[in-house]
Amino acid sequence: MALFNAAQLALFEVGDDNFTLLPFDTRGSPEGAVAAARQAIAQHAEIVLGPLFSGEVKAIAPLTRAAGIPVVALTADRSAAGDNLFVLGFLPGPQALRVADYARSQNRPRLAVLAPSNEYGRIVAEYLSNHLTASGMELAGLEYYDPNGIDFGGPIKRLVKTDPSLPGDVGFDALVLPDEGQRLRTVAAALAAQGVDTHKVKLLGTMLWEESKPDSEPALAGGWYAAPAAAGHADFDNRYAKAFGAKPPRLASLGYDAAALAAVLARRSPHDYSTAVLTNPLGFAGVDGIFRLLPDGTNERGYAVMEVVSGGPPQQVAPAPAAFQAAY
Repeated sequence: MALFNAAQLALFEVGDDNFTLLPFDTRGSPEGAVAAARQAIAQHAEIVLGPLFSGEVKAIAPLTRAAGIPVVALTADRSAAGDNLFVLGFLPGPQALRVADYARSQNRPRLAVLAPSNEYGRIVAEYLSNHLTASGMELAGLEYYDPNGIDFGGPIKRLVKTDPSLPGDVGFDALVLPDEGQRLRTVAAALAAQGVDTHKVKLLGTMLWEESKPDSEPALAGGWYAAPAAAGHADFDNRYAKAFGAKPPRLASLGYDAAALAAVLARRSPHDYSTAVLTNPLGFAGVDGIFRLLPDGTNERGYAVMEVVSGGPPQQVAPAPAAFQAAY
């Protein structure tokens, strides 16, 4: 409901008489999504916004492609993207690369990854493995741990590479921890027991850190993580709360941005939701900063870098970019 509320807010704020928002309930299942897609096609929809969940997105893809209707889905599953289907969600790999690149700019080129052996952790690790070299960084180590386990000492011990000639050097300058909640804090706390001094090794994270209370764990203090620019989202929260009487969930901004994108493009006559228009390399300004849809169906966003402050709110150490370069 929050996603639809946010889309209605976008319609009210940026839409005009050339744009009509038609809601179709997916009922939270692939079968429901297929039924909703058929309704949208029957109603001559020009663009589909949503669904949120990957299974639903993949279920409707054959129908929308056959009908020649572009989809701006709200999922962060890049495997659903492509062939006129775009994903708008916050992709974890680029988040990790953004904060890793900032670490490189701060003379920390040797990067290690300690990730949970779940889908999220593997996506981040594989993305970094494929992109670090081109960004001038070195993958100095990669280990996975059981996300359902309680002992993280083994993977950390395997990750650490000590050199007697370099006291205190564990073989990497920065360590990506793509995890969340209590498990993130427990893993961070376990690093010291294996000789990782978090005053020397910078801990890095993704947006998962935002809601994980990293300031409550001393080992995470001073760590950096990627996040959208905060100012625009805070303003959206206030506008949404004023309209609907409650603060929106974090992902509601995706519903707003998808609807705002469609509404802005609907001002053209005739309407143009072609791939060339949707993938404008200059991108678009959204609630969470700039974003652009890429020809392969994924997206690129401008992320800020935040620093964890012990017992307090995070501080921005690197701003989100204000604009993309004109070419990919």
